[in-house]
Amino acid sequence: MGTLRVPARTVLFQRERTGLTYRVPALLPVPPGPTLLAFVEQRLSPDDSHAHRLVLRRGTLAGGSVRWGAPSVLGTAALEEHRSMNPCPVHDAGTGTVLLFFIAVLGHTPEALQIATGRNAARLCCVTSHDAGLTWGSVRDLTEEAIGGAGQDWATFAVGPGHGVQLRSGRLLVPAYTYRVDRRECFGKICRTSPHSFAFYSDDHGHTWHCGGLVPNLHSGECQLAAVDGGQAGGVLYCNARSPLGSRVQALSTDGGASFLPGELVPTLVETARGCQGSIVGFPAPPPSRPLDEGLPHPPRLCPGAQDPPEEGAGAMHGGRVPCTPFCHPQSWEHDPGQAGQGPAPSAVLSQSPTWLLYSHPAGRRTRLHMGIRLSRAPLDPHSWTEPWVIYEGPSGYSDLACIGPVPAGALAFACVYESGARASYEEISFCVFSLREVLENVPAGPQPPGLGDKPRGPCRPS
Repeated sequence: MGTLRVPARTVLFQRERTGLTYRVPALLPVPPGPTLLAFVEQRLSPDDSHAHRLVLRRGTLAGGSVRWGAPSVLGTAALEEHRSMNPCPVHDAGTGTVLLFFIAVLGHTPEALQIATGRNAARLCCVTSHDAGLTWGSVRDLTEEAIGGAGQDWATFAVGPGHGVQLRSGRLLVPAYTYRVDRRECFGKICRTSPHSFAFYSDDHGHTWHCGGLVPNLHSGECQLAAVDGGQAGGVLYCNARSPLGSRVQALSTDGGASFLPGELVPTLVETARGCQGSIVGFPAPPPSRPLDEGLPHPPRLCPGAQDPPEEGAGAMHGGRVPCTPFCHPQSWEHDPGQAGQGPAPSAVLSQSPTWLLYSHPAGRRTRLHMGIRLSRAPLDPHSWTEPWVIYEGPSGYSDLACIGPVPAGALAFACVYESGARASYEEISFCVFSLREVLENVPAGPQPPGLGDKPRGPCRPS
């Protein structure tokens, strides 16, 4: 396979001498072009309780490179006496609107205190832009509308962080999680809570929002979503979530995120000791006849009863695949609100899916080190993930992936923003671009390569 390539890195945000720190990135491509919107939290210190406000940099993609504008504070993305956290943008292709979701948390109330007392201090908020992030409207507090009485059983909640998705039907989805109060009275205190992933959704271009059902069984937290096209077998919404159980949790929805089937552990996606947010992005699989498959094991055969998808011709749509021009829009299967709960069982979906997934997450097993990219060509199989291609060696943390369409050479391209640093993962927010061909050339087909253990090359404080 040769020497592993590391994509060129651009530092978008850097910790300042005053202690001002930038954390929790989110990335959204907005067509045409596309324009890249990179959001972060600006904090007075690295601590969660010192989050302050949200900041944006806009990038223009031209000739295979990105030209970034100056950082700008999103002044309207705030509630008085609250701190703004967890940027989670989603683009409505039908209206061209960018909706930026976030939570506004009262004062410096830490999440741990909300969980311990059962008293939620977070609000669900959104601001919108109709000009690809140049200007933003006033804030909307959607807490009562989207959550309502369900919030009485929540100790706290948050969105994302990272990007949301839009289904082919037009449904907008914002990933989220809550700490549900399972037992409230225990000598006058909260006795037990459990984290569960879910999604907020809208079927009217973001005018009204609803709260979907929780992943019912395994503990699951910060999450992201992708629509996985199953060709003639239909499609499902895939959720990949942080978990305290030692590895990631995945859960599927057959009704467009209104509810989730029981989750399952993904043993090949090992969590760090305390867990860490990770990102996923879906995209149309390349035709099997193309040489991009070289260097990876042959995919499994289809599940019983499924048929081989036809090969993809130039400019055509076959087997549920969607051409990736002018920029990638992988949410390709259509949700019919009238068929809630009537989707295909997971076993009926193709093992070799027309949709592939990329996943970004620190590769270290004990602490947040070495940002890695993994590939799955059969997303519903929890054992299908490759070993990581490490794109940054050193302390790494939260990340967000985006599919940005073909580069000048014609290969499908992706972008990633991620926390990085020399001594701690919260020193910088980095950005890089790489192609699908580079992923296939660099993801190890076997065990994790040597030299990428959990011991950093110097002092490191995990964030």
